[in-house]
Amino acid sequence: MKAGALRDMTIEELIQKEKDLYAELFNLRFQLATNQLENPMRLPLTKKDLARVKTIIAEKRQSSERAE
Repeated sequence: MKAGALRDMTIEELIQKEKDLYAELFNLRFQLATNQLENPMRLPLTKKDLARVKTIIAEKRQSSERAE
C-alpha cells in the first residue's frame, strides 16, 4: 500500500488498518509454520505496510498535538 493513500485516511481508519495487518501477519506466520504459505514474499510486504501505517499514525498524532 502506498503512503499517499494512507495519509488520506483518518486516524480511526488507520487504527483499523493496523489491526487488520496484525491479523494478516499472524495468519501468514501461522501458514509459514505449518508449511502452507504459498507466497513467502507477502510476509515482509505485510511487515512494511504495518510499519508505514504505524509511522503515519504517529505523524498524525504528533501534528494534532501541535495544533492544540
